[in-house]
This record gives sequence, C-alpha cells and structure tokens, in this order.
Amino acid sequence: MTAATIAAATDGRLVPGTEPSTTVTAPASIDSRRVHPGGIFAALPGRRTDGHDHAHAALAAGAALVLAGRPVPPPAVQVADVTRALGHLARHVSERLQATVIGITGSNGKTTTKDLAAQVLTHRGPVTATDRSLNNELGFPLTVLRATPDTRYLVLEMGARGRGDLSHLCDLVTPHAGVVLNVGTAHLGQYPDGQAGIAQAKSELVTGLPRADDGGLAVLNADDPLVAAMAPLTPARIGWWSGRPRPDCVYAQDVHVTPQGRPCFTVHTPDGSAPVALRLTGRHQVGNALAVAALAHGLGLDHDTIARALSAAEPPGGGRMQTIVRGDGVTLLHDAYNANPDSMTAALTTLSSMSARRRIAVLGEMADLGSHAAHAHHRLGLAAARAGLDVLVTVGTQTAPLIADAAGTGCRSLDVISVPDAEAARAVLEPILRAHDLVLIKASRTARLEQLVAALGGR
Repeated sequence: MTAATIAAATDGRLVPGTEPSTTVTAPASIDSRRVHPGGIFAALPGRRTDGHDHAHAALAAGAALVLAGRPVPPPAVQVADVTRALGHLARHVSERLQATVIGITGSNGKTTTKDLAAQVLTHRGPVTATDRSLNNELGFPLTVLRATPDTRYLVLEMGARGRGDLSHLCDLVTPHAGVVLNVGTAHLGQYPDGQAGIAQAKSELVTGLPRADDGGLAVLNADDPLVAAMAPLTPARIGWWSGRPRPDCVYAQDVHVTPQGRPCFTVHTPDGSAPVALRLTGRHQVGNALAVAALAHGLGLDHDTIARALSAAEPPGGGRMQTIVRGDGVTLLHDAYNANPDSMTAALTTLSSMSARRRIAVLGEMADLGSHAAHAHHRLGLAAARAGLDVLVTVGTQTAPLIADAAGTGCRSLDVISVPDAEAARAVLEPILRAHDLVLIKASRTARLEQLVAALGGR
C-alpha cells in the first residue's frame, strides 16, 4: 500500500513532506522497538509513554510510515484516532484478501484453540493467526495487517470484555467461520447479568456470520447449553462438536489421559474416525481439539488429516499449561497467564491426574470477578481440598486468604501456606522442592506469578 492509499482508507491526511507514493511492504507495529522494516508504526499513547515521542526512533529503525494522532516527522499519516484508524485499515486490507477468515471466542481456551487451528489448517495452505492472545481492538487489526496475498486462512482470536466488543470486531472484519468454545465465568464482574450477559456477548460472533448459502460456518459446543442456544441466532451452517457421542457432531470416544497428563482419544467425524494423541497437557484440551476438528471438517479437511495434525501440534507456551522440567527433576506446570473459576478447576483436575511424588499447587488471586470474587475464591479453596494435593500455597492478601481458609477446612491434612506475593512464594518453595515433585502455578496476571516461574524454572 502507498501512503496515499492509507490516508484514504483511514480518513487521514499526509503529513507535509510525505510522498504519496511512499510504499508500505511490511506489517504494522505499536512498539517502536519492534518495528518491521518497511512497515507502519502506529503511535499510541501508552500507560508509561506516548508513542508519538518515539516516531523518529521508529523511522530510524526502518518503519516506512508513521500513523499518528498529532503532527510527527514525515513520512506519516495523521488521523483523528489511531486505534480507529488501524481498524479501518484492517477492513481495507481484509476486503482485498482471498483468505477464509475464522473468528474464535469463548470464556476459556481461545488462545490454545487458535494455536491448534493454525497448525491444523497449515495442511491446507498458508495461515496468518493472532500472535499470543492479542485479541482486542488493537491486536485484531494488527493480525489482519500481517496477512499477505498468499494467506489462505486468517485465524483471529476474539476477546470480549463487554457487549458490543465482538460486534465491533466483526464490523471491522467479518469472519466466514466462527467458533464459540464455551460460556464460563471469565470477567464475570464486568457483566451485571452474569453468564446470560456473557452468552449474549459471545453470540455476537455467530450472529454476524454470512448465511450458509454464502459460506458461513458456525462451530458450536453441543455440551454447553448457553452455546447450543446460539444455534437459532446464526444464519450460518452449523458444525457441532461434543465430548460424547451425539448425532451430527464431531465427537470424542475412548478418552484417557497418560500419567504425564497428555489426552488421547478417538475423534469421530461424519466421514470417519481416527486416533488422536495430543501433546498438550490436561483433559480439558480435548474440547479445544474437538472444536478445531469440527472447524477443520467444516472447511473440508478429512478425518485422517485432522487427527494427524492434532497429534503433531506443538503445545502452547506463554504460561498456558506449559510444562517445565528442571534439571533436578522438579516439574512446573506454568499456567499463570490468566485465571478464572473454570480454568482453575480444570488446572486442578489436570494436576490431580498426573503422576508425581508430591502435588503442589500455587494459587494466586483471580481478577475481574466483581461481587462474585469472595464466593469464587471460597469455592476454589474447596476444590483444592478435594484435588489430592500435598501442599497448597496461596498468594495474595485480598481474596487469597479465602482460598486458604476453605482448603484448610475442607482437608485438615493438607499443608496450607499463605504468602503475600510471588517473592514470598519463592522463599517458601525453594527449600522444600525435591525430584519428582509436580508444581502447578496459576493465577490472574495481576498476581505476577510468571515471576515465580522464572525464579524457580532456572534450576
């Protein structure tokens, strides 16, 4: 694209000194330290610094053009709102792509499912997918702007922190296929009407899909009543998935988990069945894999290709059930990227199913639960008491004591240790860890337990 094209697409104007023919040949970035040579630097005001102050550095690092909300050195396009302009630019680009656009949403499992889908669909052609979990009004257009004319599948993770969020993203780039994984309790405090409000927010993805005759595909979880209830809302063809045999569903049978926590099962599709041995950790990953299988089947992949691709898919990193085996034989389950009541329960279930000398859970506080926080943390403590743990370490000073109190009451023999922060957790754990101990570390990002993983994982 040229600077003139970008200005027209974003309702912007060329900053004096900018040649209209200036050409952008690489993706956009919002970090001046990570600009792509030949790409766009979008100057956004941040929590600590203003991107406009780094426009010159971005150009010096190879950016071809700056997208700015106030005057900056050329070459640049000045717009009224940089975030909105990125969205408009993403719409302009997507309208010219030949790719099948896929949106994935749900309370839990979005990032893992997106990563699995990207790896499976590469068997049919080039894929551009959301980086990490950049699934909001910034990450969404940045992903679209990484697509190339060769991209066959554009896989977009779509997050919603309130009603209207997914409608906005679908308005920017309308998916051809939409996957709704589940309606859980993540960000429950931001929905005054509880899970019904979350379900309505998630349903915005499938209501915005094309009609079945125009290629629209909605992939829905038949086991989640709130997701299944979205079927009448979509004009698209529906692809169902389920954890048990159901008519017209992609489903799993013979599910079992290895002592290392790896799920194995037989995937059944309308055109046949095949064995799957996931490299991911946790029985709950079966649902994510089935959603991908239903999506891939709906897009034309055969059952053997789907099963082989799922079995070969690399496990996620970045704090999502990431297994770290230390040199001394201690295994860490790094699941500290984020947490909510549903994902905490799944993590504890995974921990209890794995072989270990001792099972240790380090649980921090869950954020964004609002008035539900006290009850949710109490219930988490009861779940920890039932999980067959040897040691429980709770981290935090606000609601973490509720976890500890409930766990201690529910299981008198459980060794419960309460600490205020990640550093205190490290001081408690380092002296007691031994070979073949298995340690789950999980909390919302606000607990910063990734610092504990870094401190413990280097041994």
